Amino acid sequence: MDPTPFHHTPDPAPAPNGAEPALDTVSLTALRAPAVRHLLRLRAEGRLTRAHVSTTAQCLNVSDRTVWRWLADSTAHPATAASPGARRTSRFEITPELRVLLAYWHGNASAVHRELLARARPTPTTPDTAPAPPRTTIPGGAPPQAVPLLTPVPSLATFLRAVRRDLTAGERAGYRHGPEAARAHDVFAKRPRTWRNDVWEADHVQAPLRVDADGTLLHPYVTWFIDCATKAVTGVAVTPGFPTRASVLAALRSAIVRTTPYGPFGGLPARVRFDRGRDFLSRTVSTALTALDSDITVLPPYSPHLKGSIENLNHCATVMLFAALPGYTPKKPRKRPDRRPAGPPMTFQAFTEELLAWVAWWNTEHHPTELAGCTPLEAWQADAAPLNDIPAADVWFFTLEDDGRTRVLTSHGLTFRNRDYLADWMTGQAGREVTVRFMPHHIHEIEVCTPHGRHLGTAHLADQATDEQLTALRHARTRRARRLRTDAKAAEQLRHERFAPATAPTDALRLNTITAAEATRELARHHDNDLAHLALPDLIPPAPPPADWATPDTLKARPRSTPTPEEKDTP
Repeated sequence: MDPTPFHHTPDPAPAPNGAEPALDTVSLTALRAPAVRHLLRLRAEGRLTRAHVSTTAQCLNVSDRTVWRWLADSTAHPATAASPGARRTSRFEITPELRVLLAYWHGNASAVHRELLARARPTPTTPDTAPAPPRTTIPGGAPPQAVPLLTPVPSLATFLRAVRRDLTAGERAGYRHGPEAARAHDVFAKRPRTWRNDVWEADHVQAPLRVDADGTLLHPYVTWFIDCATKAVTGVAVTPGFPTRASVLAALRSAIVRTTPYGPFGGLPARVRFDRGRDFLSRTVSTALTALDSDITVLPPYSPHLKGSIENLNHCATVMLFAALPGYTPKKPRKRPDRRPAGPPMTFQAFTEELLAWVAWWNTEHHPTELAGCTPLEAWQADAAPLNDIPAADVWFFTLEDDGRTRVLTSHGLTFRNRDYLADWMTGQAGREVTVRFMPHHIHEIEVCTPHGRHLGTAHLADQATDEQLTALRHARTRRARRLRTDAKAAEQLRHERFAPATAPTDALRLNTITAAEATRELARHHDNDLAHLALPDLIPPAPPPADWATPDTLKARPRSTPTPEEKDTP
């Protein structure tokens, strides 16, 4: 408290609400030092009043308390009068070494502060004991040489305040949850809007629910293409279970064709952008897009922000469609099969109908923010960019896979992957050289072409199994897989080791003890089952080749020595 007596001077009138300072920030900062020196001179003369401080605070656009603090600092430390309110060099700051410790403790600032205290604070001693060395580690902490020795150690409040001040929100989230969490605080620029069919983006998205696909509960995957300029979903394909390159080709075919029921969106895109999924990077997809004269842009890994249009579509489908369907599970599906839902699950056909209806609503009724009140259909129709169409038959031909081999038609049809294919148009063309194009994983039928690329017709699999045979085969495979899992679980139980719990630092104590006779019997059983010990490669030596054979000298039979009785008894 300032002992200087105060005169009874009326307080100045408060500044009107919303009043702005007449000077800029730089000028106000420059006037602080002369104002503080003037107030100190008034204090030395005994004429300082609250009115002087209040008037100075209003002129400098600060509070009265701030001016009083400047006067106290200048009185205690005269050097601070030259720059009142300036940042002190002695303020605690987060150093690179402390950043490493924050990363070590996954963003736990309190744990880092405990390590700083343990590094700098000695252990308490008694008069009867010698001084103990400083405590340099805490349980689970970083190595002592990695912890800086601070003198003095700031308080926990000061340390937390420095962490909030010197580290951005993205850095704190990155230390705590990883780089993916830090990306949520980053700022990304928007690409300039171009025209329709200039850039497409493609991706897979897994629906967080399971559908009934021919009696099996599977998570469906949606593969789709979106036009970045108009936000229109140009093509979509739904696959029960994991998608393949066939899913990408089917979605690409529906995206390009503009006839019913796929239109009016479509045409040939100038560029296609997708991530590094192996289905999109397959040779079949790359060949199809190259044949359609589309440039391929493969994005670097872990960069979903570079394909924001399709990622936003995936998010919108999850919160606007999948969340309202039966069996929706908001958590990420586990690798192990989930329990069967309580209610009846959706069929794959019903899910596909719901998805296609939502895509139609998205294209014709939804109003994305980027389109300024227009629907994707209105934005597509308002765009004057020319469309490059291609016949549906050519699209089908370009999106098929070619193994690059030339085959010959025989009297039994065409052999492809050890299977026979037949068609009525093959009559009278035995001996003709042809090539095969097919949809990946759909080899129940193939497309046969000439070596020059002209399409001859479709061939179907001969002697195809009936539905009853396929069902019986599927059940047999299921039983075999279940039996193998049971055997593997039993074998894992044999390898399972149990140990006794410990409350003090001791060696691990095994609990699964067996008798010597049991161990001998099990070892003997394993020895008998080991085929390597039962193999006798020299029991029946090979016969020498006939004399009329042209045999190299290195392979001619050499006379074998007769084994002695001792050698015969040797295993």
